[in-house]
Amino acid sequence: MFDYKVKIGLVPMRRNTTDRPRGASWNWYSPEQRAIQVVGYIEENFASGQVSFVDTKGLGIGDLIFDDQSAQQAIERMKNENVDAVMIINCNFGNEEAGADIARELGKPVLIYAPLDEEYSPDGTRTTDSQCGLFGLSRQLQRFHIPFSNLPSCKVESDKFSAGFEQFVRVVCMVKNFKGMRIGQVGTRPIPFYSVMYNEGELLEKFGIRIIPINFAIIEQRMKTAAENYKEEIAGFEEYFKTNYKMDDLTPKYINGLATMAVMYRNLFEEYNLDIMATECWTATPIMFDGLAPCAVLGLLNDLGYMIACENDIHCAMTMAVLKCATLGKRKPLFGEFTVRHPENENAELLWHCGQFPLSQKAPDCEASLVNQREWFRGKDGTYTAARIDQESGDYMMLPLLCHTTEGPKTNGTYIWGEFENLQKVEDRLLQGPYIHHFIEIEGDYRKELEEFCKYVPNLKLDRTLEWGK
Repeated sequence: MFDYKVKIGLVPMRRNTTDRPRGASWNWYSPEQRAIQVVGYIEENFASGQVSFVDTKGLGIGDLIFDDQSAQQAIERMKNENVDAVMIINCNFGNEEAGADIARELGKPVLIYAPLDEEYSPDGTRTTDSQCGLFGLSRQLQRFHIPFSNLPSCKVESDKFSAGFEQFVRVVCMVKNFKGMRIGQVGTRPIPFYSVMYNEGELLEKFGIRIIPINFAIIEQRMKTAAENYKEEIAGFEEYFKTNYKMDDLTPKYINGLATMAVMYRNLFEEYNLDIMATECWTATPIMFDGLAPCAVLGLLNDLGYMIACENDIHCAMTMAVLKCATLGKRKPLFGEFTVRHPENENAELLWHCGQFPLSQKAPDCEASLVNQREWFRGKDGTYTAARIDQESGDYMMLPLLCHTTEGPKTNGTYIWGEFENLQKVEDRLLQGPYIHHFIEIEGDYRKELEEFCKYVPNLKLDRTLEWGK
C-alpha cells in the first residue's frame, strides 16, 4: 500500500567566504541567522502527521553546509534518515558545488530556494546575495543532469512560499510511490479491448513497476475462503450496501456476493503486498460467480483506500496512483471515461463509467442507487484534473486536462458532466493518440504538480499539446 508520508531534508548553505565583522558585506553572522529563522519557521509551520523534516543542526559551521566535508556530513545524515527529498536553502550566495554533490548523491527530488534578500545598511552594504547564488546552483545541477524544482525568492512567511512548498511536498509523494509500484493484475484484458494493451517488461525496465498477475482460479479459491473466514466483516459490508443505496429488484440476491468480493479483494492487497490493482470485470466475474458484477465493490474499496482500475487498464491504474498521491492520499480518484458530448454545450463531455465511483464522491443532491449491482449517481460538483498515462512505441506520456462540472442530462451509472476550455481540441488530441477514452479525474487542479512530477521520472514526458492558458 502507498505511503503518503513525506520526509524532507532541509539543507541551509552559505558561501565559504572570509569571516567579516557583523554588519559587513557578506559576513557569516547574517546567513547563520537566516538559517535559524528559515529552517525553524519551516519545521514549526509545515510539520504534520504526513510531513517531517531532517535538518543539519550540528553540521558545518553554525549548522550551514559550505564545503566538501560538510556536504558529505549532510549526505550521510540524509541517507541514514532515509529522506524522500532535499531542500537546498541559500542563506547567502550558497555553495553550488556542495549543493550539487548533495543532490547527486541522494538521487531524490530537489527543491532550491533563496529567502528574499532584504537586509540593506544605510551605507548601501548588503549582507547576502541569496538569489544570485541560485543561478550558480541551478547551472551546476543542470551540468549533472539533476532535475530540480524551485521556489521564487520570497519571504518564508509568505503565501507564495507556502503554496510552492506544499506543491513540492505533493510532488515528492507522487515520485516516492510511483517508482517501484506493485500493480496487481487480476485476469486478462477484455478480448475486444486492444486499446488497454500494455508492455509489462517496459514498465519494469523504465519505471521499476512490477505487475503481479493473479488468475481467476486464485479469485475463485479466495472467494470461498473469504466466505468461510470473514463472516462478520462480510455482514458489515452487506449492511453498508443495504443502508447506503436504494436497490432495484435484481440486486438484493447479490449483496452477499458483493460483500464477499469486497473482503476478498482487500485481502489480496495484503497477501500480495499490492499498491493498486487492475481487474477484469464484466467479462469474467459474472461467468465465474453466477451473474455477480464487481462495479459497486470497486467504489467501496476506493473509499477504503484500496484502488482498483476496471477493464484491466494498467495505464489507468498508474494514473490513478499518481493523482491520489498528488493529494497526499486525501482525495478519491474517479474512473470516468470520455463517453458522449453534451447535447447542448459544445465544450462539455460525459465522464462516465458503469457504476464504480466511491460513494463519498456522490453529489449531495443526488440519490445513490444500485441497479443490477451497478451504482447510479452523479459525482460532486467542482473543478477536476483529468489525466492519463499512455505510451506509443515505448514513449510514455502523460496528458493533463482541467474541467469544471456543469449541468447535464441525468443518466445511468456514475458520472459527471465536465466542461473543458475547448473540447474539440481535447477530442482531437485523444484521437491522435496514444490516448484512449479511459481517464482518471480527481478534485482540484494538479496540473502543475503533474508537470513537476514528470521532471523526476525518466522516460515519462508531459504532453504539452494542450498547454493551459494558450
